[in-house]
Amino acid sequence: MQSSNGRSRGCGDGPESSVEKQEGCDPARAGVEAAGQPLYGDPWYDALASGWGEVDGTGAPAPVVPPASRERTGGASEVYLEVQRSEAFQEVRSRYRRFVIPALVLFLTWYVGYVVTAQTAPGLMARPVAGSVNVAMVAGIGQFLTTFLLTWAYARHARLRRDRAALDLRWDTQELTRRLRGAER
Repeated sequence: MQSSNGRSRGCGDGPESSVEKQEGCDPARAGVEAAGQPLYGDPWYDALASGWGEVDGTGAPAPVVPPASRERTGGASEVYLEVQRSEAFQEVRSRYRRFVIPALVLFLTWYVGYVVTAQTAPGLMARPVAGSVNVAMVAGIGQFLTTFLLTWAYARHARLRRDRAALDLRWDTQELTRRLRGAER
């Protein structure tokens, strides 16, 4: 096993972990770990950060960035690009944007207005509405209510205006990829 300073640790070469104390020391395991190869498939060891002095199999420094594969995968990616370019997909995205953008602008305006008013007009926010309930409390509860109302409206809009078309697109995409996989075999 390697210590944090890079020196080999194993069978009496230094402090042992509690696991090593319990399992005993196996020279074969210590040799594998001392060679820089982890005993288990640890992702932290499998993919080291570049630039930390790794060496390849020949002892030369490993490349900082592995060369990227430039091969075109084709197949399924072409199907998804075709679906993305389709008029049905563009319509689903358009319906989504027509709801989300105005709703986002309205809600953020309401929220920022509440925060700015609370900071700039504390007298207005402290004005009593009913008993010990003041304007700030009513507006704060209004924030929660509008959040729930917006969530309900979004779910309703999605169910009535987008879900059916999105489901049709999903089935079409799956059918196209299924045909593609059948042709490759």
